[in-house]
Amino acid sequence: MSVLADYRFLTGGKAFGLLKSKQEEKLNSINEVFLSDPKYVEEEDLGSKLEAFKSKEKYMEFDLNDKGDIDMMGLKRMLEKLGLAKTHLELKKMMSEVAGNAAKDSISYTDFLNMMLGKRNAILKLILMFEGMGKEKEQKDVGPPTRKTFSELP
Repeated sequence: MSVLADYRFLTGGKAFGLLKSKQEEKLNSINEVFLSDPKYVEEEDLGSKLEAFKSKEKYMEFDLNDKGDIDMMGLKRMLEKLGLAKTHLELKKMMSEVAGNAAKDSISYTDFLNMMLGKRNAILKLILMFEGMGKEKEQKDVGPPTRKTFSELP
């Protein structure tokens, strides 16, 4: 097989599924470390929080390179999906905040969890928290409007 044929074979549906399952296993093992970390013993409902952070809506969806890290494009996509387009410099600042001011070009899952579970309020944490609140409000308003009587009409 040529290199191009190898590439096509490895990026097919089954290979993609295998990559995602390996990624999920890796993230699950990191979640286990956080569950046994004495620093987070007091955290209320830690297991379900970790599952929510790992989920396809939070971390896994935006790991575009499937290496277990969210890179600049993944972060840009995440914020655009939330309706908050940011400049390149704003994205760099967010990444350095999450990574603890280390000069990194991606956010690891461990850094992401430290940010979400930590006491520090990084910009990205605040955005994700408010995004979750917005979804709760949207879900409450779903359904047909309530019926009104003639006297209630304008």
